[in-house]
Amino acid sequence: MAITVKRALISVSDKQGVADFAKGLQDMGAEIYSTGGTYKKLAQEGIDVKKVEMLTGFREMLDGRVKTLHPKIHGALLADRSNPQHMQQADQAGIKLIDLVAVNLYPFKETISRPNVSLSEAVENIDIGGPTMIRSAAKNYKSVAVVVNPADYGPILDKMQANEGRIDENTLFELCIKAFGHTNQYDRVIFDYFSQLHYKKRERFKDSQGNFQNTVHLDLEKIQDLRYGENPHQHAAYYRLDSRPESLTEAEQLQGKALSYNNILDGNAAFHIVKEFPQICVSVIKHNNPCGAAIGETVKDAYQKAYETDPVSAFGSVVACNVAWTAEAAQFLSDKYVEVLIAPSFEPEALEILGKKENLRVLKINFDLQKHMDRLMAGRVNQVDIKSVDGGILLQDLDTGIDNRQDMKIVTETEPTDSQWVDLLFGWQIAKNVKSNTIVLARGGKTVGIGAGQMSRIDSVRISIDKSEGKAKGACLCSDAFFPFEDAVQVATENGISAIIQPGGSVQDASVIAACNRFKIPMVFTGRRHFKH
Repeated sequence: MAITVKRALISVSDKQGVADFAKGLQDMGAEIYSTGGTYKKLAQEGIDVKKVEMLTGFREMLDGRVKTLHPKIHGALLADRSNPQHMQQADQAGIKLIDLVAVNLYPFKETISRPNVSLSEAVENIDIGGPTMIRSAAKNYKSVAVVVNPADYGPILDKMQANEGRIDENTLFELCIKAFGHTNQYDRVIFDYFSQLHYKKRERFKDSQGNFQNTVHLDLEKIQDLRYGENPHQHAAYYRLDSRPESLTEAEQLQGKALSYNNILDGNAAFHIVKEFPQICVSVIKHNNPCGAAIGETVKDAYQKAYETDPVSAFGSVVACNVAWTAEAAQFLSDKYVEVLIAPSFEPEALEILGKKENLRVLKINFDLQKHMDRLMAGRVNQVDIKSVDGGILLQDLDTGIDNRQDMKIVTETEPTDSQWVDLLFGWQIAKNVKSNTIVLARGGKTVGIGAGQMSRIDSVRISIDKSEGKAKGACLCSDAFFPFEDAVQVATENGISAIIQPGGSVQDASVIAACNRFKIPMVFTGRRHFKH
């Protein structure tokens, strides 16, 4: 069943394209009614528009809080055209039926996004009449078209022009779905805002006691469609869940091709590493694992050390830094194949150099290292990690923060030197960002070998040593979980490893410690595991 639009009510906050839409409806014979600012806009554009009070016989009141909350509006929207009793009652009440409603809502989200907005300002931007009209029209979608998105104006007019002014039932149903989605999202933003005020923090996933909620709503906003997913046969899209300025979803792309699915995953992994170091830090990522990471006196120094961990694997990598990218570092990168480069800012000369690599994607993230470290050390970075499973999702606290040396325990007769402590803590911080089973070899503030994602920990030890290409001697070995046997210690000492850090907690801890004492190398237990699956 299709409908013909004889009468339309238009009341929008976002006035983009509304005049052209109203004119198109009018040209096809529709009467146009409107309210407040929309009425003024349409009248100024030469549209023959009537005030909504001509339908209700009741003027707007209470500073515009009440203008469409009236039986002659909602009777006009809710009357079932196929029900003779509805039509008789509407006629007896003098109700003029409305066939199309175009409504979008007060800018509540935009209002609360402004700095220092008051509660009273927020409350005044809670739309009441708009959602009510949308829901009335959507409930009666077989008789009323409800339009909430300006992007639909053109396609609706096109369909009407191609169909003798009618809107088909399939389109009406699609508009109904969009309408309920629009009001649902609007109410979620209001709920989140008031919850934040009540609990003194914005918490989407947990209750006031820190327990995960029984019901979780994910409000996702599409950023862009992607060419494909992990592989060309998989469709993919990129969505925003949160709009924190320092998040990857808020990054500004300064140059290069469109981001791919894998670019985004690797970019997230790369930046997650560097933003937890107070020193200048650069990470080099391939397939969601670091093939190198380092701290340095300069960005170029840190990048060079990270790159030299595994130059072969760094081909086609994603690189991230926690401070401004310099011209010197850009020059070092200029002859290397890098897919994506991420930093909080870029020196003008660096951008000139990078601009010569047209395919290099350059992302700028609004990130303040000092502010982030202050929040991190105060325990105020409490993000949630979301992973999908067949038919559901898993939620957990994101593994963020820096483990405290004071909470660690030296379990061997030999104690680490000061320089070994620096490398143990650096490597330990990197290890939590590598797929398990993980072994990281670190020396001089840089990785020298990484063994990632193996089913056997001893295999990860061997791979990390093999990757080091002779640089393992004197390095510290960092394991994301405990050693189940002493074989890893045996292999490590045979290759010159100088100290070991691991969580501890194995039934074989005593024999592992005894092996370290035999070889006179220090071992530190952190008491904390850092699996990453």
